[in-house]
Amino acid sequence: MQTILAFALVFGIIVIIHEFGHFYFAKRAGILVREFAIGFGPKIFHHRKGETTYTIRLLPVGGYVRMAGYEEEADIRPGMTVSLSLDDMDMVEKIDLQSKDEALDTVPLEVTAFNFDENLFIAGRVGFDTEVKSYEVKRDALLVEKDGTLLQIAPKDRQFQSASLGNRMMTNFAGPMNNFILAIIAFTALAFLQGGVPSQEPLIGAVEEGSPAAEAGLEEGDRIISIDNEEVGSWNEMVLIIQDSPEEAMTFDIETVEGERVEQIITPYSFESGNEVVGRIGIGTYVDDSLTARLTFGFTETWFIVTQIFTLLGSFFTGGFSVDQLGGPVAIYATTEAVVQAGIFGLISWIGFLSVNLGIMNLLPIPALDGGKLLLNIIEGVRKKPLSQEKEGYITLIGVVFLLILMLLVTWNDIQTFFLN
Repeated sequence: MQTILAFALVFGIIVIIHEFGHFYFAKRAGILVREFAIGFGPKIFHHRKGETTYTIRLLPVGGYVRMAGYEEEADIRPGMTVSLSLDDMDMVEKIDLQSKDEALDTVPLEVTAFNFDENLFIAGRVGFDTEVKSYEVKRDALLVEKDGTLLQIAPKDRQFQSASLGNRMMTNFAGPMNNFILAIIAFTALAFLQGGVPSQEPLIGAVEEGSPAAEAGLEEGDRIISIDNEEVGSWNEMVLIIQDSPEEAMTFDIETVEGERVEQIITPYSFESGNEVVGRIGIGTYVDDSLTARLTFGFTETWFIVTQIFTLLGSFFTGGFSVDQLGGPVAIYATTEAVVQAGIFGLISWIGFLSVNLGIMNLLPIPALDGGKLLLNIIEGVRKKPLSQEKEGYITLIGVVFLLILMLLVTWNDIQTFFLN
């Protein structure tokens, strides 16, 4: 249960922050945001405030912002029966698409034609009348979808395509941008909560009492220059060298805190790690507790993860693509179970890591992702006109199919890796 709650919390925070980026800049551009949804599938909760309906849906594996002109319209078509709510001027203020008995104060209408973009009307036959009657629709009229969700209609000037190209590009980019901002905030907060930043330099941290390092006189802040004449450039390099030499005397070239250069012979002790025996000398990672280190950690750690992701993506082209290198919601859930054991620090770090990953993945130039939409925006800027809606629809459909197939492959691979092996 604890893992489920942690998964919902982590995924919920990342998705809400991502979608809020789209939401905020769409509102700034004058685009009507009809729905702000957390999750996919059937609606389990909704609340309408202002022009937007906020919903929570059954499957907590994502979310979306429904912008007018940027998604499928409500399922209204000629031949269907709807219920109209009219104001004192007989203008339509609500169109109910639900199949249920009409209220006494509504008008049952068999739709023959409608236009909510420019002319703002709906026409049809009332009751058993054969004569077609037309009603004027208010600019802020509501549609009640079949699942009960309230959405506002959108005249042409409130739709996504009516916004300037710059505003549309900013709206598309804002989701990934917010993920990077969230990661920076998360890692910065982690640095302050931990009391400092673990250094990647080959510096000595806390020294275990009675350990080989303590017996050699190593102190916190000492720097390891080389081991057995092999230069050491990072903490990880130093650890790997030591781990590979249990019970072997090694010559350490050390720069002390006072700036002196000394050599010490240190023999790592044996330690069982999993199924193998590794060497250790009893030192911890050096923690830089300076204010500068804490303030910059969010930026440096986010950039480090970005470079690692691009290295991985580059390997798809140089070393061949493998589904094993990707992880979906199942992998995230399985990893969250381990992260929970690390406590609040682990969760904050996991939020930052996943947020960067989501930001990068969404910027890939794949149709249906934010990066694909930005690519279409750039093409529009070069051509000085947008692609036709038909072509853009085909391109988006190809992207959706590709992502669905990829998601199915990744999910099945994750299930086999974490639950069937």
